[in-house]
Amino acid sequence: MRNPNARIARASFLRRASSAARVVGLGAFALAASTAFAAFGLTSTTDFYTVDTGAGLVFKVRRTDNGVSTQSAGDIASLVYNGVEYQNQSRGSQINSGFDYLYTGVSAVSVSAAVVNTSYIKVTVQAGNLTHYYMARSGYPHIYMATYFTTEPDTLNLCRYIVRIPSTLLPNGPTPSDIRNNTGAIESSDVFGMADGTTRSKHYSNMRLKDWSYIGASGSNVGVWMLRDNQEGGSGGPFYRSLLNQCGSDQEITYIVNYGEAQTEALRTNILNSYTMVFTNGSAPSTSIDTSWFANMSLTGYVAPAGRGRVTGVGIAGRNANYSYTVGFANSTAQYWAAARASDGYFNCTGMLPGTYTLTIYKNELAVYTRSVAVTAGGTVALNTITITADPSSVTPLWRIGDWDGTPAEFRNGDKVTTMHPSDVRMSSWTPGTYVVGSSSAAGFPAYQWKDINGTQSIQFSLTSAQIADRTVRVGITVAYSGGRPKLAVNSWTSANPAASTQPSTRTLTVGTYRGNNTTYSFAVPASAFVAGTNTMTITVISGSGLTQYLSAGYSLDCVDIY
Repeated sequence: MRNPNARIARASFLRRASSAARVVGLGAFALAASTAFAAFGLTSTTDFYTVDTGAGLVFKVRRTDNGVSTQSAGDIASLVYNGVEYQNQSRGSQINSGFDYLYTGVSAVSVSAAVVNTSYIKVTVQAGNLTHYYMARSGYPHIYMATYFTTEPDTLNLCRYIVRIPSTLLPNGPTPSDIRNNTGAIESSDVFGMADGTTRSKHYSNMRLKDWSYIGASGSNVGVWMLRDNQEGGSGGPFYRSLLNQCGSDQEITYIVNYGEAQTEALRTNILNSYTMVFTNGSAPSTSIDTSWFANMSLTGYVAPAGRGRVTGVGIAGRNANYSYTVGFANSTAQYWAAARASDGYFNCTGMLPGTYTLTIYKNELAVYTRSVAVTAGGTVALNTITITADPSSVTPLWRIGDWDGTPAEFRNGDKVTTMHPSDVRMSSWTPGTYVVGSSSAAGFPAYQWKDINGTQSIQFSLTSAQIADRTVRVGITVAYSGGRPKLAVNSWTSANPAASTQPSTRTLTVGTYRGNNTTYSFAVPASAFVAGTNTMTITVISGSGLTQYLSAGYSLDCVDIY
C-alpha cells in the first residue's frame, strides 16, 4: 500500500495541466524494427503481463505496485507499435488517477490474465467495486477495453480512461486543446492563454456525444484512436459535451465513461462500458469494430443481443425541415438515442436493455415530445406516427429573436463558445448594444449573458395601438451558472424575480458547453406596460451567487419572443 500523502499529491499533480511540452528524444523510444509481426500470445513476469496482438502492437499491463505515485497495478505500462514505444514511461495509461486510487480507503488491485479459445486474450483488473478488462484479438492492432462498476469511483466521482503518449511522438491532436507554449492559466488551472490572445483548454476538445464515434491523435506513420460503444452506461444524453483530449508534454486521449462536469442527470452504474484503442498508420480508424466475440469472454455485466430489445417508429409529424431530430431514451439504468430520418422521421433504436424508458424527441437539442415506452428482451416496440406536441415555435409571435432549438448557435459568438474561452480575442464584443426588432440580425444578440459582463440587454420594438394587449414574453435558456436567470422589464413595468432553474453545479459557459437543462421563463406582461410606437424591453441577469467577470452568474440563451 502506498503512502496516502503521496496519493493525494499525485491526484493534485494529475489535475494540474502541464503548461509547456517536455521535449523527449525519439531515440529514447525507438526499438529495433521487426521485419515481420511476432506470434499472437501472452507472456508474464512478476511485474507485467505482455500481450502480443500478432499485428504489430505489443502492450504490457502492470501487475504489481511499484511505489511510484503516477503508476499503478492495472495500468498500461508499455505500448509498442511497429517497434516504437509510445507509452509515457513515467506515467501509466489508466482509469482516473490509477486503479489504486478509485475508491476511498481502497488501494488493493488484483490483475490476472488468460488466453481464451486460442485467439483471444483477457487481462482482468479488479479494484474495489470496479472491474476493468483489457482484451486482444489475434491479428488486430487493437486493445479492446470494458469497464464495469457497481458504485461510482468516489475519490474523483467520475470514470474515465486516459491514454498518455509523449506529444513528440503523437503531436497532431485537436488544436483547441493543444496547450503547448501557453502563457499561463487564465481560469482555474485548466484554461490557458496564448501569446496571440487566443485560448486553449482540454475542455475545448469537446463534441456532442452523438457527433463522434472516435477520438485520438496522430504522428509520423501512426494514429492512436479510442472508439466508443453506444454509451448506454454514460450520462447526459446524446448532446452531452465533455473534454476528450489535452496535448501538453503528453498527448492525453480521454475516454469518458461518465463525468460530473455539466452533468444533467445521475451517473449510471452496473453497466459494462466498452471502448477500443486502435493503432493505425496515421489514417482515421474504421468504425466497424466487431465485438460479438465478447459473448465468449465471461465479462461481468455483459448482456448478449438476445437479451436486448428495440424501439422503432414509422415517422414523426410536425417537424421543421430546417432541423435534425433525435429520439432519445433514458431511465436510471441506461441511455440510448437514434437519429430520425430527414424525409419522414422514421427511427430505429436497437440493442436496448429491458426496461421502461422516457422517449424524448428533440428538435436539434430541444425536447418537443415525451412519452414512456417499455422494452423487453428480444422484443420490438413498433410505434405509429408520432405528432410533435410541444414545440414552442408553433406559437405565432409578434416577433422572435433566434429560434427554439435548444442551442445558442445562431446568436453572437454562438459558433465559437464550445472551442474557446469567452475572453478569447476571436470573440466579437459581448455588448453589441440595443437589438432593434426588424433590422437587427440574430448575430446582434449575445449567445451568453453574465451579470458582470453584459448584465442588461435591451430590445427595441414598435407596436401599433391595435397590438397593445396582455402579452406573454418567453426567454429560453439552455444552461445557467450560479443561479443566473433573466428578469424582464418593459418600459416602466418590471417583472418579479423568477426562481433559479435546476442546472449543473459546475462551470459550463467558460469550459465549452452550453448544454444544461433547457428552461423557458414566461413573463405575463399586462397591456398597460406597452405603448403605441417604440417600446424598450430589457433582460437583466439576476442572482445572489457567482464570482466575477466570466465566472459571474449567467446563462446561455436559446430564444426570446413575445406573443
